[in-house]
Amino acid sequence: MKRYASRSDEFLTSNYYNLKADLPDLPKPPLNPMTREPLGPEDLLPLFPEGFIRQEVSLERYLPIPDRVMEAYAMYRPTPLIYATELKKHLRTPAHILYKYEGVGPTGSHKSNTAIAQAYLAAEEGVKTLTTETGAGQWGCALAQAGALFGIEVKVFMVRISYRQKPGRRTMMELYGSRVEESPSPLTEAGSRFYAEDPDHPGSLGIAISEAVEMAARDGAVKYSLGSVLDSVLMHQSVIGQEAAGQVQELGLSPDVIVGCVGGGSNFAGLAFPFVRRNLTEGANIRYVAVEPESCPTLTRGDLKYDHGDSVGMAPLLYMHSLGMDFIPPPIHAGGLRYHGMAPLVSHLVDKGIVEPVAYGQEKVFTAARTFLMTEGILPAPESSHAIAAVIDEAVRAREENRESVILFNLSGHGFLDITAFEEA
Repeated sequence: MKRYASRSDEFLTSNYYNLKADLPDLPKPPLNPMTREPLGPEDLLPLFPEGFIRQEVSLERYLPIPDRVMEAYAMYRPTPLIYATELKKHLRTPAHILYKYEGVGPTGSHKSNTAIAQAYLAAEEGVKTLTTETGAGQWGCALAQAGALFGIEVKVFMVRISYRQKPGRRTMMELYGSRVEESPSPLTEAGSRFYAEDPDHPGSLGIAISEAVEMAARDGAVKYSLGSVLDSVLMHQSVIGQEAAGQVQELGLSPDVIVGCVGGGSNFAGLAFPFVRRNLTEGANIRYVAVEPESCPTLTRGDLKYDHGDSVGMAPLLYMHSLGMDFIPPPIHAGGLRYHGMAPLVSHLVDKGIVEPVAYGQEKVFTAARTFLMTEGILPAPESSHAIAAVIDEAVRAREENRESVILFNLSGHGFLDITAFEEA
């Protein structure tokens, strides 16, 4: 078996794939937080560029990727599809293990796929400043790089525990010219509520979202950008799965199970959704496993309900699995997975029984990360390590059942800037 699929341009896609076009029924629509009526495109104008809003509400199956975005993607796409030869040997499994390695992106994760798209859409409309939140910092770094690429100032509210645990990512954002603030901060009304109670509050993505949304809402010259959850963000990530489909075929394989970690849902959806289309339209029977931390078990223990995406009720109400807008997760090292809600489209697929959610503890996750480092030679991000833990379980199960299975997962980022997490684990 070849170790790598080729990285030929033939695997590049010129379109984003929109899963909504193939769903028999759509998730319940977002609601206006003030009126609790279905959200209209005009309700989003204070926060987002019009081009982004058009993508968010689109029901077209494929949306063309703009030429300038394709040029930016050419820095690193197509990303490698790698056959995990050494991990397979170590586990003594008949399973074929494949991973799509998004860590080769400009800032080391899949987040650049949507950061570049969103920065381009903002720049096309003359937006000068974007504000956003970030957990572990992958998204903040990606948007900082994309902002620099398209001449946009970026202001980032970084969850405090990650700001202190991961100074390397803060430094990277600042090198790109972005301004980074610890969240909760005293700079916004939303942040002040938590900062006044405890200046060392560990923070959460919900609080950081509230601060970023508030800054955009009170300044007409500023727009908001986010790295997960919304339909259009998941659609931007579909470049991952579309490339992987061709690369897996080149190796003469077809996936039986697809695995990804989930916080807001974007990297899982990016790999899985183009394959989910096969289940919906071609009768395929691929399994989809979404892996979350036990300390923030949104899919496995959260309720499917309308809830705010932020912690103070400024953001739209989304119909999603949620632990509640007031939930403050423990300060685990997988900061990108510390979110109380889940992408409505991922929640919808879980509700329909298409996606299987599982939750893993941090000790098991870091053991899996070390195994992957020793076998495949790549230090995975703590977030991606959740997927690896599930992949190892799937491969061991195939060994015990003497069953050949094809396991595909998304290695959504490297862990070079998370090295302190491994020191402390």
